[in-house]
Amino acid sequence: MAALLLVSSWLGVKKPNPEKSRPYECGIIPTGTAQFRYPVAFYLIAAFFLIFDVEAAFIFSWAVAFDHLGWAGWFQISFFIIILLISLFYLWKKGGLEWGPKIWKGPDTPETSS
Repeated sequence: MAALLLVSSWLGVKKPNPEKSRPYECGIIPTGTAQFRYPVAFYLIAAFFLIFDVEAAFIFSWAVAFDHLGWAGWFQISFFIIILLISLFYLWKKGGLEWGPKIWKGPDTPETSS
């Protein structure tokens, strides 16, 4: 493979121009920089996906071996699910599941009740 790549780069036609060196973005000419910051909610979604994906893998593997594990396996998976539910409730109470825009009420903002 390396030999084929070397031969093709050595024998290939080279006609560099600015149009060929531009990154291809589905036919759209790129503008601005390619680097931008991801919001924190993106990382929370990724972390939740990993946590619950691993949870699903454990529960599916437990379900496959359910007959062989018996009551001991049932108590262990129940304990595992309870710990996950407690952690999900904790994240919910801390605001980890609220991804919308937040309204900040500073110390000088009066509370209005209707």
